[in-house]
Amino acid sequence: MADHLEASVTLPSDPASVAAARRYVAEVLGEWGLSEETEAADSIRLIVSELATNSVQHTFGQSPTFTVDIRLEREEWLRIGVTDSHPRWPKRLPAAVQQDNGRGMVIIRWLAAEAGGRLSVSPTEDGGKTVWIALPWAGAGAPAGTRAGC
Repeated sequence: MADHLEASVTLPSDPASVAAARRYVAEVLGEWGLSEETEAADSIRLIVSELATNSVQHTFGQSPTFTVDIRLEREEWLRIGVTDSHPRWPKRLPAAVQQDNGRGMVIIRWLAAEAGGRLSVSPTEDGGKTVWIALPWAGAGAPAGTRAGC
């Protein structure tokens, strides 16, 4: 495998695009050797769903598209980023608000930590941001800290 693989897709900022983003990432990772039947694949699909949903819901129509970037670096780190052009960065909501919504970033952080990964946010040149999740890649096509699903 090459030292660095990458793929990217830009989608309209629309709720239907969340499923398209999830499918795209699953297809790319399948091409890179990650079986859809693993716990890692389930976690990654959930992470992508949450990041894409946040981009669609919390940009208030001010970001007409969002982009999903996937990078596998030296078969050591899988990085998934969702970029939009809205300047507002994600933030943790108070517990009372989290009862009905606002759990997306909590879920993402927990899944990343469970796999030995991390979450970060970086600014874009146009004033938006990219929310990145980085997961260690444990050869044989699965992020570290995961096991095959049933």
